[in-house]
Amino acid sequence: MTSDPKPDPSMIGGVAKVPLARLPDPEALFTTRAERFEFLAEYSPNLAPYLRFLGEVALAQAELARELPRPEPLSPERIALARSSRMPPLDRNDMRAGLALILPKLCDMLADVDMPEPGRLALQALQSAEPEDLDWVMTNVLTDQIPEDSVAPHLFAAAALQVHAAMLAAGLHVEQLVPIHVGACPACGGRAAVSMVTENMGAEGARYCSCATCQTLWNEVRVRCTCCGSTKGITYRSVETDEATVKAEICRECARWVKILYQNKNPTLEPIADDVASLGLDLMMGETEWKRGGYNPFLVGY
Repeated sequence: MTSDPKPDPSMIGGVAKVPLARLPDPEALFTTRAERFEFLAEYSPNLAPYLRFLGEVALAQAELARELPRPEPLSPERIALARSSRMPPLDRNDMRAGLALILPKLCDMLADVDMPEPGRLALQALQSAEPEDLDWVMTNVLTDQIPEDSVAPHLFAAAALQVHAAMLAAGLHVEQLVPIHVGACPACGGRAAVSMVTENMGAEGARYCSCATCQTLWNEVRVRCTCCGSTKGITYRSVETDEATVKAEICRECARWVKILYQNKNPTLEPIADDVASLGLDLMMGETEWKRGGYNPFLVGY
């Protein structure tokens, strides 16, 4: 374990004005994620079965994104109201119907995929679930409240929600979005899985958060907590060296931490895949007083 008590050393001063957000291309995004999971599995023997399983999930997500009809665009009135109210244009409550349509399709596509026995049982339970049980699962993933004693079925529902939400976000235009508040996706209001330092978004050293739900990337100021917005007491820790490309950004004000990925050092880093593959950092931070602030439905329970 290494720690850095100083502000992020790669960020001295500011960066030029950059785009507020980058909206997802769902098919390309999930395909890239699947490839990254497969690559990471080759170098993570202990996590390889889970990474390969999530790679299969991502492939199914990409296929769904390719085959499903494009959602109807939001009305100009809805967009205008969201902008004037400084609210995200996509309403999580409105995603329930689309999630209910996509979830059984995803389950059917994954029926023959090799997976751990708990996952297999959870998949079968979802396929035969009563409407009220399915509604309970969907409510939990729509509100980012996955019970730690029922992770497996929620994983499939969260994956289905990612497809639907990403397709909705893809139908927006960046100029329709406005900043909401620190740590909130301007497209759907979702929580960040991680943040990334990138140099291909219009300015070197810009930091973008990655929405765990609709997969939108949005700009956040560097060396500021993405949970509470504080700029005080921000420190960094990593499992390996100070040059690690995945670190924990720790806020001493709210006692939470979120991973920060240095995509400017390794362009192949992928927010969700590399968040899962860096589980060792979660285990290390689990022994500290700080609580994980990033949200990844594929890491709930770890």
